[in-house]
Amino acid sequence: MSAPAGTRPQLQYLHEELDKLREQKLYQKLRILQGEQRPVSTIDGKQVINLSSNNYLGLTTHRGLRKAAAAAIKTHGVGSGAVRTIIGTMDIHMALEEQIARFKHTEACVVFQSGFVANAGTVQAILGEGDLIVSDELNHASIIDGGRLSKAERKIFRHKDLNQCEEILKETAGWQGRKLLITDGVFSMDGDIAPLPPLCDLAEKYNCIMMVDDAHASGVLGKGGRGTVDHFGMHGRVDVQVGTLSKAVGSLGGYVCGSRDLIEFLYHRARPFLFSTSHPPSVTATCQAAFTLLDSPDGEKLIKKLWANTKFFKKRLKKLGFNTGMSESPITPIIVGDAALAHEFSRQLFEEGLFAQSIGYPTVAKDKARIRTIVTATHKRKDLETALEILERVAKRLNILS
Repeated sequence: MSAPAGTRPQLQYLHEELDKLREQKLYQKLRILQGEQRPVSTIDGKQVINLSSNNYLGLTTHRGLRKAAAAAIKTHGVGSGAVRTIIGTMDIHMALEEQIARFKHTEACVVFQSGFVANAGTVQAILGEGDLIVSDELNHASIIDGGRLSKAERKIFRHKDLNQCEEILKETAGWQGRKLLITDGVFSMDGDIAPLPPLCDLAEKYNCIMMVDDAHASGVLGKGGRGTVDHFGMHGRVDVQVGTLSKAVGSLGGYVCGSRDLIEFLYHRARPFLFSTSHPPSVTATCQAAFTLLDSPDGEKLIKKLWANTKFFKKRLKKLGFNTGMSESPITPIIVGDAALAHEFSRQLFEEGLFAQSIGYPTVAKDKARIRTIVTATHKRKDLETALEILERVAKRLNILS
């Protein structure tokens, strides 16, 4: 395919790379959501069952969160107008951070513009050249990028392999710089849960800072959705807890919880905090309303419904013969192997009325392409029954199931 008329010679290579993706049947167009993020949504003009949203508890459309957002616009306007260190720190920003710290049972909290920059900005801030990062091989891209930006030495252990992790820590026992042991709480592509208690044991044994990215555990695991630290009873043993406001919380942003010294240090050294405008008041108030809900009986009911739907869906997928890998959470991959096949599977599912996004290399390994499904608390049982019927029908047509 020839390049568009407006493509300058300096960027011709980009068009050529896109053509390669088309030839390999790996090129994907963005799907467009029209209207609200719901269990049954309108995407590209077609009504489909939505199994690709991180909206675990359905809070993107919750009436209480809408009301809080509208009220904040009336009292605080639509924008903050500056970075946090100038005049962009509003009273509601501080109130939200204090609320999250109480919720997570930590001394303090700082909110970032996204979960990605919360991870990347924190790792870059607390480590530097001469320090060491020991990281699970399937940790999120934001952790990987934060490590690169920090210029610390990086050593990777096989996924959840505690023996190899300890071998690395033994070999580096005499390391002169700081050491950080870091893991996702729930791994975003496979949906399995980190072995946090033994990792905390290793961090303490080898004098490491312990850090957990709990993006996909926030609102999902632990009492009221407090995450893997609460799920495993590891309060006081994890130095840096990262979470997100963009998934189960239903809004936008990320946060870091820990000691008061950690948060004060991030105020001074975390570049995303220093150089990004703070959250609009409506977003901040929405997050406040979400944490109030999570810390209530209504929040517990939503989490129980999420897990009831998850268990039902997983059980039926396995009964049909799908390979769901290591999943222990609402993230349930359907692994098909070949990326082109996964993309075609996703395309045909959409045509039948089910949106389940395909994922291939480099997001996952070349032979681990998959459809990544996520059920929510707001899916009705009939939605899941219909989704399973479509999955079975299309999978048999493509010889994914016999």
